[in-house]
Amino acid sequence: MAGSALVVGAGVGGLATAIGLRRAGWQVSILERRTEVERYGTAFGIHPTAQAALDRLGVGEKFLARAVPYRTARIRTPEGKALAALPLERIERKAGRPEMLISRPYLLDILLAELDALGDVTVTFGRQVTDVEALAAEHDLVVGADGIRSVVRAARFGAGSAPRGIGTVAWIGIADIETHVHGETWGEGRFFGMTPVEPGRTNWYAAVPEAATADELRGYFTGWHEPIPRILAETDPSTWIRYEMRHLYPALPTFVDQEKVALVGDAAHAMTPNLGQGACTAILDAEALTRAIAAYGVTRLGSALRAYDAERRRSAQRVAFGSRNLHRFMATRRTWLRDSLLRLLPA
Repeated sequence: MAGSALVVGAGVGGLATAIGLRRAGWQVSILERRTEVERYGTAFGIHPTAQAALDRLGVGEKFLARAVPYRTARIRTPEGKALAALPLERIERKAGRPEMLISRPYLLDILLAELDALGDVTVTFGRQVTDVEALAAEHDLVVGADGIRSVVRAARFGAGSAPRGIGTVAWIGIADIETHVHGETWGEGRFFGMTPVEPGRTNWYAAVPEAATADELRGYFTGWHEPIPRILAETDPSTWIRYEMRHLYPALPTFVDQEKVALVGDAAHAMTPNLGQGACTAILDAEALTRAIAAYGVTRLGSALRAYDAERRRSAQRVAFGSRNLHRFMATRRTWLRDSLLRLLPA
């Protein structure tokens, strides 16, 4: 017997969850507070484990058709001296496939197209959820995929875990400049990253203690190695996105509630972006949750949710913890110690 599920949130985690549930034969509807899908063009790094989850969800080939491999990257000083290599080659040797990068709009389009092909999934935009209890009474399952400020989490898990700032502002964007200088440049209390995203374009991100305007951001990277100043000088600031880096603290004791509600993605374990694992963990959550539900069925939904929590919670929270600690290490002002430790790694 199939069940009825409501997914709150139409981001990567919510759409992937809806695909998995629909493939399991469930009736699925999605509510999204925004009036349309957010299509800003940052790049997601997708680890081989998350790629395998996309395979199991039935969208792996479509993902590979739009993604680009990420094989070589370095950590550098502001002067451009390489300190260490990111472990991309080791990841590829171990997994048998490389880390991949994909533009966020492309991934969302792939997931939306798959939902459309599966059929019978209702996506309602511009709907702000206010009464989670009423929704839970109407459906067998409610999935909170509504981000770091999750309404579902607040309603069913309390306010003990909440977004917490870390005193750093991030800026992200896509430059119409292609460069082969990929990786991250670490300075004193700030860093700048560049990755491929598609031919002729470069995904970039920057983190600084504070910068309210584009000119202030540029000032933090004056004199840094090329192409960092060029990217900031030649790209349109109106396309840049600024946000305060936050994480969910303290960690939740469970991702599920009363055999009725489950959290995925940032709603469950929002993390700083330093490890580049936010989209990966959301995909892994969605696939693990829907795989467990398919295995147990609606009559044993409680067992399915507990199996999901056992598989994903500690793993996702370890990634979140590691990402937060990496941020502390990257953003330290004791650069001599940090750089000395980095030089011990293969360059």
